[in-house]
Amino acid sequence: MAIRVVIDAHLIERGLSVGEFASRIGITPANLAVLKNGRAKAVRFSTLDAICRVLDCQPGEILVWEDDLSES
Repeated sequence: MAIRVVIDAHLIERGLSVGEFASRIGITPANLAVLKNGRAKAVRFSTLDAICRVLDCQPGEILVWEDDLSES
């Protein structure tokens, strides 16, 4: 998929575990893993809002577009 959610560095910077972060944003650790591992097909704006609030960042800091056509 061309859009990736990049949060690992933010979690390390803030000393947050995956479980704690998932709890704070209101999703399960399994669903957070889906986001982190690039398997998500969609992200709710409410989830994106919660991620940005907890990490104190802008959406553009955690959403990265990569041209997946160049991988072919």
